[in-house]
Amino acid sequence: MMGAGAVAGAGALAACGGVAGGGASNSALRYAFWGNNVRQTNYQKAFDLMAEQNEELALTVEFAEYSAFQERMTTQMAAGNVADIFWIPSAQVMTYYANGLYRPLDQVESLDLSDYSESDLQDFLLDGGHNTMPFGIFVPVIRYNATFVQEDGVDWPDSWDWDGFAEFAKEYSAEHQDRWAVAYAADADLPFEGWLRQHGEQLWSEDGRIGYTQEGLESWFAWWEDLRGAGATPSIGEQDGVGASWEDVGDRCLAWFSNSNHIVDDATMFPEHEFALSHLPVDPSAPAGHQFLYFPRQAIYSGSSDENAERAGEVFNFTTGDVEMLKIVGLTMGAPVNPRVAQEYAEFASPTETAMLEIVTEDREADRSPRFEAPPGSSTWRTVMTRVLEEITLGSSSIPDAAASMIAEIEQGIDRAASGEESS
Repeated sequence: MMGAGAVAGAGALAACGGVAGGGASNSALRYAFWGNNVRQTNYQKAFDLMAEQNEELALTVEFAEYSAFQERMTTQMAAGNVADIFWIPSAQVMTYYANGLYRPLDQVESLDLSDYSESDLQDFLLDGGHNTMPFGIFVPVIRYNATFVQEDGVDWPDSWDWDGFAEFAKEYSAEHQDRWAVAYAADADLPFEGWLRQHGEQLWSEDGRIGYTQEGLESWFAWWEDLRGAGATPSIGEQDGVGASWEDVGDRCLAWFSNSNHIVDDATMFPEHEFALSHLPVDPSAPAGHQFLYFPRQAIYSGSSDENAERAGEVFNFTTGDVEMLKIVGLTMGAPVNPRVAQEYAEFASPTETAMLEIVTEDREADRSPRFEAPPGSSTWRTVMTRVLEEITLGSSSIPDAAASMIAEIEQGIDRAASGEESS
């Protein structure tokens, strides 16, 4: 199988179990997803509510941490024993597609798509088919500490360009010895993708290859190295690695490049601070349509029975179309993909949730050029990127050498998958 990876050990399966909503487990749909214990508890409560409304929709929950979830999926794919409904890790969207895991959703009569426009439905397509269902929306953002902005008398503009933000960051950090302007975040995948699209490139191409040049990658690395070298970011040691630790430096950085949904959980760690969101800086020469939406996706297993597929469609109606579901689980997985539910949720959203909903709505309403998912064999690209960034920040590799190494390793994985070899 293409992109199957190594077989998971028994430890990856230990997080499975439990029937959400009561009912007999032998008739329950299997629902597989990932997260932490809080998410598991909240989703259990939501599924209990769903089962109260329709006892035929009881779910057998298969839950795991993100990496263990993917290992379990590898095992289940090999055995032809995948859950009826499963979440799809971003790097595995096209790998699972290549392995035939998705049931076409136009075959599921119970699935209600009446709240979505034609443009919405076009956004959801993979390879021209509606075979997965998004259940949230992320966009790349700058999260900033509005409390610091007020305390320091900062004039935070409605929009930045990249050079203007860099100049501001250096000046701010020079004037505030106890704070940094921004955490080092060259590993932030959605902001990186935003940078590429603004510079006329893509993260992935339509034909399943790397969509950017070495020069494009180098320019991203160089922008961050300029900030780090000027002391506008914490050192890698101070922020506990290339991927900054929010717990360690979140209350000492004015700004943070991240995904829009991260504000929901992260803001709770420092309740004495108020946080807000703004769009990424925009390059003056950015092409029209550079904005994009990232969808966390779920699918119905192609091997499920027709009866289970129809019940799974009703579960999708609940998880994406019922605001009561989101009142329980919150918006940690992004803004609601259903536009009606997004409007309904806005009536009782918290200030941080409101900030996320507003910025996602703005990008959703913008004209956008197509975006393509990660191809089979590329699932470790973030790990590769982190490693070459460590080499750059340690001084053991130059930016050109690191960029070339990253591209070569990712291309090798894609080539192995395309040839039918096992990929990592």
